[in-house]
Amino acid sequence: MPSIYQLKPAFQNLLRPLVSGLHRAGFTANQVTLTAMFVSVCLAAFLYFFHFRSGIPSAWLLLFPAWMLVRMAFNAIDGMLAREFGQQSTLGAYYNELCDVVSDTALYACFAAFAAIDPWLLFAVVFLAGLSEYAGVMAPLVGAERRYDGPMGKSDRAFAFGLIAVVLVAAPMLGASPQLLSHICSVLLAVVAGLLLRTIFNRIRNGVSTARTAR
Repeated sequence: MPSIYQLKPAFQNLLRPLVSGLHRAGFTANQVTLTAMFVSVCLAAFLYFFHFRSGIPSAWLLLFPAWMLVRMAFNAIDGMLAREFGQQSTLGAYYNELCDVVSDTALYACFAAFAAIDPWLLFAVVFLAGLSEYAGVMAPLVGAERRYDGPMGKSDRAFAFGLIAVVLVAAPMLGASPQLLSHICSVLLAVVAGLLLRTIFNRIRNGVSTARTAR
């Protein structure tokens, strides 16, 4: 199914000169991975604690979509450094999967600070996001390749939560009532949850199918 992940090759081509420069400067894939996780957790903590008392989003929340775009570049860069410059390692594989889950969980969970966000819907999305990544990681255990199927992969979730962040900041400026803002956010989160369920199904189905074909 369609996913922003399908744009990754073109995105990597844009980043290739930067990646070559980072390699010449001595940066490693693991350093990039760990840096992205550290910044993600710090940003999530800042946004949460800055807003948790009032529950009212400020313009600072726009740092979220900006960082999600930069983080997608980090995620592409660490993979390219590993594959194209011989930096692949067993430890790096663990970092790549675990750091993404930690970062995603922290970044999504910080939305609990906002009154317009339904905490149960948010919890469901955080749980399903982690489950979808686990479904992708499970594929090699049955003889298939790591699954990145959509329609709600990591890049798609970044876009969805970036959109929610923009809505939280912009809607009150456009005169939306707190009730309307809450309804809009709940609908968006419900859509994300539904697409995550579809993503989990797709990753399991395609993983099983690929494993059977390989046999």
